[in-house]
Amino acid sequence: MKHPKQHKRAPQTHPSALAVPSYHRILVKHGLIEKTLSIPDAYEVFLKVGADPEVQKLRRKVARGNRMKHVPALYLATAMALQGMTKQELDDLKLRIGKTQARRSFVE
Repeated sequence: MKHPKQHKRAPQTHPSALAVPSYHRILVKHGLIEKTLSIPDAYEVFLKVGADPEVQKLRRKVARGNRMKHVPALYLATAMALQGMTKQELDDLKLRIGKTQARRSFVE
C-alpha cells in the first residue's frame, strides 16, 4: 500500500522549450528564424516582423475580427497575423526582413 503523500509527478516535456520566449517559438514555427538563433537576435527579428506593414495590416484585421483589443500581449496578435499568412506571404516577409538586416549591416 502506498503512502498517501507519494504521488508521482508527470515528467515535464522539453524543459528547454519552456525556457525559450514565446516570440522565439512563434518565429521558429513560421520558419522566419532558425531554432538556434540567440534570444536577443530573435527579439530583433520579432520587432522587425511586428513593424512590417503587411503584418500590421493583418494584426489590425485580426484584432477587429476577434475583438482582441483588450489583449495586452502584442506577440499573440502577431502570432495570429502570421498564422493567417500564406506560405508565399511568409516567404515575402522573410525577404523584406532580410533586406532590412542587410541595409543595417551595410550602414554599421
